[in-house]
Formats: sequence, structure tokens, C-alpha cells
Amino acid sequence: MVTLYHAPLSRSVRVLWLLEELGLPYELAAVQFTPPTKPFTQNTPGGKVPAIRDGDVTMFESGAIVEYLLERYGNGRLAPPLGSPLRASYLQWIHFAEATAFLGLANIGFHRLFKQDADALPTAMADYETWVVGMLDVLERALAGRSYLLGEEISGADVMMGYTVWVARGLGVLRDAHPTVGGYLARVEARPAFQKALST
Repeated sequence: MVTLYHAPLSRSVRVLWLLEELGLPYELAAVQFTPPTKPFTQNTPGGKVPAIRDGDVTMFESGAIVEYLLERYGNGRLAPPLGSPLRASYLQWIHFAEATAFLGLANIGFHRLFKQDADALPTAMADYETWVVGMLDVLERALAGRSYLLGEEISGADVMMGYTVWVARGLGVLRDAHPTVGGYLARVEARPAFQKALST
């Protein structure tokens, strides 16, 4: 059984959401999130949230965990198979969601919520918001005419990106200029598995 080290509203929401979508049995190890003034200080294997244990496997990094769980337990669900024309886009969006899209959000959240010095850094905060708006512009175009990133069916890429967009709205950066992204987030929020992950 997979053990998920979970802190509410953190990136571990992604993994919990995926576990719920797949209907996999799991157990939660509740983690009291520590403000990230230093890296690798969470009370988990590897010092990060999320982390999982699955038999002899221990992992952190939400994107890697999503890929691992789908490869091991997905049985063809939520991920296009190797060789599929959609596989490249799937991998692109899985990694874009954290490596590119979350970068500005992480900086905004760090200075607003943890250091609480955002007002003293107006130029930097404006830069971070510009990064996020640029990311939302890319998403707005990518989602035109489709319900999810790969088409009409949700995938692991949406598990990664849906949480990122939810954070963007929570930090006040997702606005009316991105109505297609807003509609995408509404579809994500309507999913029972996402609702369960947010409420746990």
C-alpha cells in the first residue's frame, strides 16, 4: 500500500488527487508543514512534501511521483501509452506544471506567506507576477477548444497543472484575462477526487 506524506493544501494535493482518481488504497502520514526557510526540512523521507513510500520505493517530487504511480498502477488510465502521439505533450505538461509554471507562484507565495516581505520587494514581485501571467497566456492558448490539456479526457498532466492553476487563483494572479483557464479550473474543481484531496 502507498503511504503518502501529506500536508494540507501543499503540492501533496496532487498525489492525493491522483490516488483518489485511480481508486488506489493508500494511507496518509500527516505532516505539519514547516515554512521553507531552508530546503529539505520537512518531517518526511527526503525532507520534502510530498513524499511516498511504496514497498521498498521512497520518493519525493510530485511530478516524479505522478509518473511513477501511473506507470505502476495506472493500467492505461490517465496517461497515453509509449508511442502514442499524445505522449510528448503529456510529458511536456507534466514537467511544465512544476518546472516552469510554478516558479513565479512559488516566489510569490514564499514572500507573501512565509517571509512576509512582499511589500518591500515591489519590482521582484511584479516580475514574478509577469512570469505567472506569461504561463497563463500559454495555457489559455493550449486549452482553446478542449476540456483538458490532452483533449476531452483528464490525464496526469492535468493533475499536475490543475493544482498549479488553483494556486494561481488563490494568490490572486488568475484573473478575467484568462477565461479559458478559468473554465479549466472549474472542471478540475468539480471532480470529486480533487475535492477530496483539498479537504483532507
